[in-house]
Amino acid sequence: MTRHPLTRTAGAATLTALVLLLAPLPAVADDDDPSTPPGSTTTSPPPEVDSNSPGLKLADGATLAPAKVLDIKSVVEDLGGEERREDTNTDVKFALQAEVLFPKDSSKLNPEANARIKAIAEEAKNQKATDVRVFGFTDDLGSYSHGKKLSRERAEAVHDQMSKFLGPEVTYAVRGYSEDYPIADNGSEEGRKKNRRVEVSFPRGATGTSG
Repeated sequence: MTRHPLTRTAGAATLTALVLLLAPLPAVADDDDPSTPPGSTTTSPPPEVDSNSPGLKLADGATLAPAKVLDIKSVVEDLGGEERREDTNTDVKFALQAEVLFPKDSSKLNPEANARIKAIAEEAKNQKATDVRVFGFTDDLGSYSHGKKLSRERAEAVHDQMSKFLGPEVTYAVRGYSEDYPIADNGSEEGRKKNRRVEVSFPRGATGTSG
């Protein structure tokens, strides 16, 4: 029996961080000029801040702005890094490495992919999701146009399989982004492996659980 990677007894590494989410860009994108995928992150380091800078001190008579509630992001990645789940107050996102879904340079799902996609579809049901985003990504090897075509075809393959488990009331946004929006450094094979992925995300339901 195939075991979902996030339930392996080998354990999982969990990282919880506080992040301030920026306003999401529109989900609609032109395939020739894609918009930023909702919730995408890059490896750009945060700017350095000098805590002793005079510019950080309040002027005489000034007051602090009203407090803002920061979104909480929980990131869980299995030990092999094959699957990554991100939970925020508003969204749930799964990132599956291409190698666990497809043969090399192919968009044909392998036999093990079905159980992984079905598990994500079950979580979408649990969250009562009616809008699902399926985005494909590649590393920076090969031509950009080839990566664009392959990432789109892989996203479509995952969408086609997921739609078998979800009802007709669910709508999808399916796109391929080639090497855009990496989540790791393309300078190493380990990083490129993480960048070759398909992301499935959907809004968190009011009555759903993060299970």
